[in-house]
Amino acid sequence: MKLHYVFVLVFLQFVLVAPIAQGQQLPASTEPETLADLLSQAERNNPQIQAARLGWNAAKQVPSQVSTRPDPEVMVSHMSIGSPRPFSGYTNNEMANIAFGISQDIPYPGKLRLRGEIAKKEADVWQQQYESVLRAILADVKANYFRLSYLTKRLAILQEDGQLLKPIEQSAEARFRQGMGSQQDVLQAQLEQTRLLRELTATQMEAGTIQAKLKRLLNRSQSSPEIEVAQLSESSLAYTYEQMLEAAKNNNPDIAGAQRVIERQDLQVELAHRDFYPDFNISYTYLRPDPFQYRARYEVSFGVRLPIYRGRRQQPALAQAELEKNKARSELDAQSQEIASGIREQYVIAEKSTDLLRIYREGLLPQSRAELQAGMAAFQSSREDFQALLASFLDVVKLDEEYWQTLSEHETALAGLEQTTGLSLR
Repeated sequence: MKLHYVFVLVFLQFVLVAPIAQGQQLPASTEPETLADLLSQAERNNPQIQAARLGWNAAKQVPSQVSTRPDPEVMVSHMSIGSPRPFSGYTNNEMANIAFGISQDIPYPGKLRLRGEIAKKEADVWQQQYESVLRAILADVKANYFRLSYLTKRLAILQEDGQLLKPIEQSAEARFRQGMGSQQDVLQAQLEQTRLLRELTATQMEAGTIQAKLKRLLNRSQSSPEIEVAQLSESSLAYTYEQMLEAAKNNNPDIAGAQRVIERQDLQVELAHRDFYPDFNISYTYLRPDPFQYRARYEVSFGVRLPIYRGRRQQPALAQAELEKNKARSELDAQSQEIASGIREQYVIAEKSTDLLRIYREGLLPQSRAELQAGMAAFQSSREDFQALLASFLDVVKLDEEYWQTLSEHETALAGLEQTTGLSLR
C-alpha cells in the first residue's frame, strides 16, 4: 500500500508542478528553424514562385514589342525583256532593270500606343498573379509550420503521458495483488497505455506527412534532415474586421489583378474601335536599267489597307471586347465577395480561438489540475476509486492537447488573414 502511494505522489507532483499549458518540448537534435527563415527560403527556392516570377518578367518584355512599328521590308527585283534569262534585254531595252526598294507598314495613329498599354496592363496582371502565388505559398508554409509545431508538442505530451501512466498502472497492479483493487483497473491502465501508443504512432505519421509538404514547399530533398520547428506562441489580433477588409481592398493581389483586367479590357475596347480605321503602307523603289544608255527611275507608292469586312471582323471583335470587359467586372465582384467571406471566416476563427485560449489558460486547465489534485487526495483516503482518478488524469491530458491544437488553429487563421490582407499580424 505504501508503494502504491509513493507512485501516486510522484505522478501528482510531476503533473501539478509542470505547467500544462506551457509544457517543455523534447530536446531537439538540431536548433529549431524559425518561421522567418523558412519563409525566406521558400521565396527564394520554391519552383512555383520562381515560375510566377519568370512569367511576370517575360510579360514585361511584351509592351515594347507590340508598340513598335512593323519591320520595314527590303526588296530586290529584276526585270528581263524578251527572254526569261537573267539580264535579257538589259542593254537594249529601257524596261529591263534591276530594282531596289523598301516598304513600311504604318498602323492607324493610336493603335500601337494602345497595344503597348494593353501589354503593360497584361504585365501588371502577371505581377499580381506572382504576388498571389507568393502569398499562397508563404501561407501554406506557415500553416504547415504551425501544424508541425503542434504535432511536435503533441508527441512530447503523449510521451510524457506514457511516463505518467506507468506508476498508475503499477499502482493498480499492486492493489490488485493485495486484494484491494480489481482486475478491471489494471486492464484499464493497460488499455490507456495502448491508446497512447496508437495516438503516438498516428501523430508521427501525420508529422511525417507535414515534413514532406514543408520540404516540397522549400524545394528541399525529401532525404534531407527533418525540419525542427520552434514552439508555438500566441499572436494577438490587432485589427478589426473592417480594417482588414479595407486592407484587402487596397492590397489583395487577386482584387488588384481583377481591376487590371478591367483596365486592360477598357483599352481593348478602345483598340477595337480604332480597328475600324485603315492602316497604311508606304514604299520607295529605285529602278536601274543599263546605266550607259538609260536614266534611272524612282518610284514612291502609298497604300491603304481598307477594313471592308467590318461585319465579319471588326464588329465581332468589338462585341467580344465589350463582353470580356463586362465579364471582368463580374469576376471582380465575385472575387471581392469571396475575399470578404474568407476574411470573415478566418477572423471569426482567430477571434473565437483567442477567447478559447484564455478560457483554457484561466479556467479549464487550472480547474482540471485542481480536480486531479482533489481526486488524488480523495483516492489516498479511499474516498474515490481508481476509475475516477484515471478520468481526472485523462481530462488533464485531453485539455492540454486541445489547448495546443487551438493555438495552432489560431495562428493558422492569422496566416490566412495575412495572405488575404497583406498585413503583418505577428
